[in-house]
This record gives sequence, C-alpha cells and structure tokens, in this order.
Amino acid sequence: MLQRMRERIVALTQLLWREVAKFGVVGGIGFFIDTGIFLWLITGPMEDSAVKAKVIATGVATIFSWVANRYWTFRNRRQSNVVRELVLFLVMNAVGAGIQAGFVFIAKYFLGITSAGGMVFFGNIIGLGFATIFRFIAYRLWVFTEAMEADPKTAQDPELLTGSIPRMSSPSDEAGDEDSETGR
Repeated sequence: MLQRMRERIVALTQLLWREVAKFGVVGGIGFFIDTGIFLWLITGPMEDSAVKAKVIATGVATIFSWVANRYWTFRNRRQSNVVRELVLFLVMNAVGAGIQAGFVFIAKYFLGITSAGGMVFFGNIIGLGFATIFRFIAYRLWVFTEAMEADPKTAQDPELLTGSIPRMSSPSDEAGDEDSETGR
C-alpha cells in the first residue's frame, strides 16, 4: 500500500511540475510588471490612491498573464471557447486582485502603513502569495480545462494519476454485468 501511495505521489509530481514551473516563470514576470507599475503609480500620478494603483497594476499584469498562461503554461489545456476562458480567467484574477488589494487596504487603513515599501510588502509579497495559490488552483480546475491528450508529452499524464483506482459501479451497472454473464 505504501508503495502504491509513493507511486501516486511521484506520478502527481511528474504531472504537475511542468505546469507549476511554467506558472512560476509567468508569475515572476507578472510580479515585476505588477510591482513596477504599482511603484511608479504610488510614487507618481496616484500617490494618494494606493488601493486604486494596486488594482490598475494588477490589471496590466493580468493581461500579460492570460496570454502567457494560455499560450505557454496551459497550452495543452486551452478551451476552444476563448471568450469563456477569458471571462473565467478575469473572474479568477479579480478574486486574486481582491486578495492583494485587501492586504494593501489592511496595511494602510488598519496598520497605518504609508510607505511605498510597506505597501509593496503587503500587496506584492503577502497578498501575492495568497493570490498565487488561489490562482493556480482556480486556473487548473476552472479556466484551462480542456484535455491534455493533444500533446504527446502529456498524453499519459491522466493515466499516471488514476492508475488502478477502483471504479465505483452503480446498481444499474451491476445488473448490466449480470445480463452479459448470462447471455441475455
């Protein structure tokens, strides 16, 4: 049993490592886009509007992120309905942006932090950490959901995960099995 559990963990790691690594690269670039725009806005044209500046910076990084995730990270899982995929991506990113803006709000209005460094720490380090975990799970479960069989490198991934999981049969399946055994 422990050997099977170990095999499952290895299979899951093999399945996810490519997506996690690519997601990390896209996220890293998005982080620099987000942070650069956020810092520029809160030290310049939006000095008194840190929360709005965070939302704008996240919006620009989101556009980059959708394109990069669609055409690179989850290229084997893209939906054929681009509009539906984009809407779901934007909804999930809005939740992620809300998480990040929430941390900026807490820093500014509850903790009294007013420095640019403090805002970046709360919005782009702590908030981004929580938002990233949410986004990866949401993208994988709801946004990029098409089958991976199109790429030969990932064609066996679902089989690695499911292996020999016993199939739960319904009473109607069992009745059908009896019929096939008796020749009816």
